[in-house]
Amino acid sequence: MPARHRLHALLLIAALASGCATPVAVPMLDLDPARSRIWLIGEVHDNAAQHALRLRALDALLARGERPALLMEQIDRERQSEIDRLLAEARASGRPQDAAPATAQAIAALDGPMSGWDWAYYRPYIERAVTHGLPLVAVNVSRDAARRVIREGLAAQGFDAAVPEPLLSAQAQLIEASHCGMVDAALARRMAAAQVARDQAMARAVQQAAGPALDGAVVLLAGNGHVRRDLGVPRWLAAPLATRAVVVGLVEAGGDDPPGDAGIAPYDLRLETPRQDREDPCAGMGGTRPTSTGVTSPPPAQRQDDKTPR
Repeated sequence: MPARHRLHALLLIAALASGCATPVAVPMLDLDPARSRIWLIGEVHDNAAQHALRLRALDALLARGERPALLMEQIDRERQSEIDRLLAEARASGRPQDAAPATAQAIAALDGPMSGWDWAYYRPYIERAVTHGLPLVAVNVSRDAARRVIREGLAAQGFDAAVPEPLLSAQAQLIEASHCGMVDAALARRMAAAQVARDQAMARAVQQAAGPALDGAVVLLAGNGHVRRDLGVPRWLAAPLATRAVVVGLVEAGGDDPPGDAGIAPYDLRLETPRQDREDPCAGMGGTRPTSTGVTSPPPAQRQDDKTPR
């Protein structure tokens, strides 16, 4: 990664850990356009501190005058036409700042109550897109499409099937580790293809948003597993764009990054936040708790009927 793309994590903000009176340092994320205009920013999906951190970073970027395309894993690609319509209606109202909350609520409702995402975390990003006129791009491969990849393979669904064996094997191992002992090795390899499909879809969206000259501003919001430079979206970007992008992993304190490609660091910048207080995700499933916080599992509503990881 070129030195000009290195970021500085400044421990400037003190926050209270959930349920604890001891101050915990929360890092500040600086999306400096002088370093890059293409940002792939990870998350642990239910970590409130991480969402607050990213939202502050986006607000600071907007205050600098940047208007990045906002790419969101949380919205299925099939919803793009509906999103475009809702955004156009809000902007045509003449007061998009007033229409932003209702528009964000409508977009969040597109996938229905069983989407599994906690939209209280994601609506503020959509509101920024409405208010500031940002392109809002849905980049997720839907559950139905992911199931077709698992059944029929990547090529049958229009994805690149030339997946290096070490990458596919590492993805399969992460899936086994993050699914409560409920997935065997054979199924994990098939599911790894769905994870690759999502990474490829996001990479295509990043490439398109950056434009032919690779000078468009882009912010991708996705799970840590998707943004990893060794296994995720950057592996499917054209080399010039992968070099320009900055990859940020937001991980929980005390967590280890699960192994991937030993020759490539997962993130250009790795920021730790306090651990979110949560119930055991494997409780009631007859499995064992995932051992690594570096793996992001599906939202709770998807664990039973959609085992593909996020």
